[in-house]
Amino acid sequence: MPTLKIDNRKIDVPGGTKVIDAAERLGIVIPRFCFHPALGSVGACRVCAVAFTEGPIKGIQMSCMIEAQDGMVVSTTDGEAVDFRRHVIEWLMLHHPHDCPVCDEGGHCLLQDLTVAGGHGQRRYRGRKRTYRNQDLGPLVQHEMNRCIQCYRCSRYYQEFTGYRDLGVMGIGSRVYFGRCTSGVLESPFAGNLIDICPTGVYTDKPSRYLGRRWDYERRASVCIHCSLGCNLTASARYRQVVRHEARPNLAVNGYFICDRGRYGYAYAGAVNRPRQAMATGTPADGGDILAAAREAIQQTAVQYGPGSVAAVTSVRGSLETLAMVTRAGREHGWTGPAVAPTDRQVLNLKTAVDCLRPDLAVSLAADTAAHDVLVIGADPLNESPMLALSLRQVQRYGGHVTVIDPRGVRLPFDFDHWAVHPSAIGAILEALIQEIRGSGAPAPAAAAGFDLIALARRLNGSPHPVVVCGTDVLTSREIALAADLAGTLCRTHKVAGLFYTLAGANAFAAALIGEEALSIEQVLKRIENGSVRMLVAVEADLWSAFPDRARLRAALKRLEHLVVLDYVDTPLNGQADYFVPTQTIYECGGHWINQEGRLQAADAVMAGGEPIEITGRRDHPPRVFDSRIPGGAPMPAWQAMEALVGEVKTTRDATGVLKDALVDFHAAVCLPEAHGQGERIHLDKIDHPSAGTLPPAAEMASSGADIVLLLVDRTFGTEPLSALSPALNQLEVPPWAYLHPETIARLGLKENENVTISSDGGRLTLPVQADPKMAPGVMVVPRHHRLDWQVVGETRILLDSRQIAVDGQ
Repeated sequence: MPTLKIDNRKIDVPGGTKVIDAAERLGIVIPRFCFHPALGSVGACRVCAVAFTEGPIKGIQMSCMIEAQDGMVVSTTDGEAVDFRRHVIEWLMLHHPHDCPVCDEGGHCLLQDLTVAGGHGQRRYRGRKRTYRNQDLGPLVQHEMNRCIQCYRCSRYYQEFTGYRDLGVMGIGSRVYFGRCTSGVLESPFAGNLIDICPTGVYTDKPSRYLGRRWDYERRASVCIHCSLGCNLTASARYRQVVRHEARPNLAVNGYFICDRGRYGYAYAGAVNRPRQAMATGTPADGGDILAAAREAIQQTAVQYGPGSVAAVTSVRGSLETLAMVTRAGREHGWTGPAVAPTDRQVLNLKTAVDCLRPDLAVSLAADTAAHDVLVIGADPLNESPMLALSLRQVQRYGGHVTVIDPRGVRLPFDFDHWAVHPSAIGAILEALIQEIRGSGAPAPAAAAGFDLIALARRLNGSPHPVVVCGTDVLTSREIALAADLAGTLCRTHKVAGLFYTLAGANAFAAALIGEEALSIEQVLKRIENGSVRMLVAVEADLWSAFPDRARLRAALKRLEHLVVLDYVDTPLNGQADYFVPTQTIYECGGHWINQEGRLQAADAVMAGGEPIEITGRRDHPPRVFDSRIPGGAPMPAWQAMEALVGEVKTTRDATGVLKDALVDFHAAVCLPEAHGQGERIHLDKIDHPSAGTLPPAAEMASSGADIVLLLVDRTFGTEPLSALSPALNQLEVPPWAYLHPETIARLGLKENENVTISSDGGRLTLPVQADPKMAPGVMVVPRHHRLDWQVVGETRILLDSRQIAVDGQ
């Protein structure tokens, strides 16, 4: 490790460390514009100049470009270096518009900070300023090219880091321009990070424009709940309204960036139609009275029909506190449930993934980035968990290899191998890979024809760091277990091998830790249909969006004697409720979530509850009325409402207290780190794992002779329920299509772009056909789009007879 001295302070750093990083370890922040930890050094801005007074290098040099070496003596305060930096800042400011008072970046602008720190306060240049025309880059990012200082961060991030090519650098010399060839919506689903990475105000946040300055905001650490990765972010609120998300660095999870779904998916918290009033059969009432009446109905139902006649359902977007309290209430009072996942298949998939995730195999999103070879099985990273795609991009960027085995037409912003195989063939391919790696020499299955299975097995087995990434949405539980078996087989021949599952929601991992009581919503509906369940308590569970058989759901709800709904999203279920109580969002009550690798993370409450002033004032001045109550302040944390439902209200308890108490009987209690520390992985070794070689039974799909496999899948925008309520993201949604391989379209006698109707027991689904030559024949892919009534189909992976697919009107 080289030893050097910076400003008369010694430090030892690992080989290859840049001087600018070494200084930061000492708490010395050398000015920088072009340098960013995620992008590395480029030496474009010249503002990180320091003086090397002794050692192998001497003179004024750029600290971001020089690696630390033994014997170096560095001065950041040397007069010549300070004067050099002062002149560089003055050059950079020659053409700047000096519009800080009206710039949205004002107050948290690196250029503003360094200009003041560098002593540049008097403009000497009297020439004509260089100016540019700005571009319309879509609904998320505002472009103001006149503020650019040519640091190259944006083009390096956009092209090198994310792999997209529609934005970059053009021109030459003093006419360099950063943008697109023409105005247009940015193609990358990570474009919002341009706002964070730009050190000036060239790229600013369009949805939050003119809503406030950073010092106006209430800012707190939070986590993203729009997929299972649990990316860290900073949420900003003003006047009881969330107005902005920014990436919060976490080098074990999301690094320095987040996707646009997570950045702009917050609008649901301040939606005009968000329910904020407690209701009794559609009539406004006091929340306390509603809870008391619901509690009495629960008690009467339990006495008349037995405690099991009351069932509870919740969802993967609920906090750990909420899941724990619902579980505890059900266990102590003998209720049915709680149920979280919609169908039996999804419950089995979820529990299989969590059961198979051993401590020696589990890897973080950051560890995926460091892999040399990645095998993705049954996952579409860009659509299901976008930040996973960005992580895989780094694998490919640094010379690694990515192979995807999936029937869908998977797209990623880099070169990769895609095995577009039929869903029924994935299990056989995984078994053959395992046997080949173990040296059994089993013949490749017919389904792998056209793909070099032996070469893939050898590459994975010879890789210094292989990782298996496995989805849980379109696969069967057997294939999910086989992915763990493959990772375990690789682990026996490697010092480092990893397993990375993607799950179906922010707190899906925690939901899987609910013990033997875990049921599917499908099972709860069966009990409603046979009369054994008479009352349903739905806690932050949008059954209308989640359950894939709407006709069955509608019929089952009519059979209930009582329906209690606790939620913060406007859904048809609220209107059907006998007792409705509004709840608080993550921004108002905070909470804990466990991401897909088992990492426990906390989200702080950002603001007090209540209706945004934008709504109460109708985009004008707030009502000029003095009142002790906050308008729309009735919602309470869901766990608190659950306490009231079972008669355990303790006014002195906070979320931390309820978490500790409720987890006493929760299956996850023994798995949590001491003190419920943020950012720590739970104790995976304390989860009851299946014995080696024990796999769930093979799904009937493998032997079925059906013509078409229908997969209902996620899209980056438009399918995740909460982010689908964002007006900004709605503008980026791709209209729903039925995607088929051209060969399948011809076999079914269809034509591209014509409407087809899919018939099922639950109804008919009509949408246009689009050909996708990158997907597997014999498969139809339909997005679970919020504007599409896909819930008539009955499941998210089903078998169709070709006669169930016809041209619309025939």
